[in-house]
Amino acid sequence: MKVLVVNCGSSSLKYQLIDMTDKSVLAQGLVDRIGMAGTQLTHKRGELVKVITQDLPSHAEAISLVLESLTNPIYGVVDNLQEIGAVGHRVVHGGDQYSSSVLIDDTVMLAIKKFGELAPLHTPKTVIGIETCQKLMPLVPQVAVFDTAFHQTLPPKAFLYGLPYELYEKYKIRKYGFHGTSHKYVSIKAAEMLGKPLSETKIITCHLGNGSSITAVKGGKSVETSMGFTPLEGLLMGTRSGRLDPAVVTFIMDKEKLSCSQVNDYLNKESGALGVSGVSSDFRDIEAAATQGNYRAQLALDMFAYVVKHYIGAYANVLNGVDAIVFTAGLGENSITMRESIMHDLDYLGAKIDPVKNNVRGKQVDISRDGSACHVLVIPTNEELMIAEDAIEICGSTTASEVSDIYAT
Repeated sequence: MKVLVVNCGSSSLKYQLIDMTDKSVLAQGLVDRIGMAGTQLTHKRGELVKVITQDLPSHAEAISLVLESLTNPIYGVVDNLQEIGAVGHRVVHGGDQYSSSVLIDDTVMLAIKKFGELAPLHTPKTVIGIETCQKLMPLVPQVAVFDTAFHQTLPPKAFLYGLPYELYEKYKIRKYGFHGTSHKYVSIKAAEMLGKPLSETKIITCHLGNGSSITAVKGGKSVETSMGFTPLEGLLMGTRSGRLDPAVVTFIMDKEKLSCSQVNDYLNKESGALGVSGVSSDFRDIEAAATQGNYRAQLALDMFAYVVKHYIGAYANVLNGVDAIVFTAGLGENSITMRESIMHDLDYLGAKIDPVKNNVRGKQVDISRDGSACHVLVIPTNEELMIAEDAIEICGSTTASEVSDIYAT
């Protein structure tokens, strides 16, 4: 079966078409800077790379362009969309309602939209992606793979907040964690690189991009993570504030005369690296500005590296030692200088990077100095493969012609 995996980020869309008979990637690509100037699709089929620069105001247009590319007679890989047996969608928030992946029907769509208020940057884009695929591929089953599922192993002492317990009982206010598919994948790969059984490892995984989170993985299970009730908690991110004194929120509301929804947008969409730098939410733009002497751009980078270092130190305590620190996602995989900044003065953990080995982008490699007690790894994430495996498990041998019956029941 061929599985199309769609991963809608806040301003990007990654996709892979995978032949699950041998897990080979038939085509893959990235639509970057959606809704911004200079939107670009990079579509790869083997050694062939097709780059399309075209303004795409929303994820709907991005999905349409991706499907056109997959069926293009020159650089496509299928004659028609009916050759695709399933579509797996990364869904950020499943609350406590979904601890595993599910076939998307009307009930599931309602639940995804309900949880949208807890992930306002991603869920609306994901909904657009699902609905566009349903419209353009009406006979293909759609599967939701939830980012929160991996973190269901957090113990109550880690996922509860210092609030009256009845608020948890009434509203399920707790830490859920996100980027779970990515953290799970890279922790498995890290164990393989270390040559140790996953059950015997202590790993800190750093998923760093426009959205960022850090997870402590002990024995292959998430025991602590930086994002919380929503993806707003934790690190300073592209447009999200990250950790705050809660009193700051009510203070801003009072001084700026903002409503609940307005302050939520303010913290999710106008803060973070964008708010500090005044340049962009894209760390590549911020790094470029910093090299030109922009003080606020450099400040945003310094703040980001500092808070990542803060969480690494905290999670080393939670794990009682660290076998490996893993860098993944756009910034983690590709920013040589950011990795250097984060790892500076973490030698007390036995984690030292080799400057020559660290001179790498987007490749799986151990960048530790020889003899380091704690390995520092760069592992390109592959959420897409994890999502495709879940889609196969759920859909089994279901064919496109049977989907209408599934959705009719």
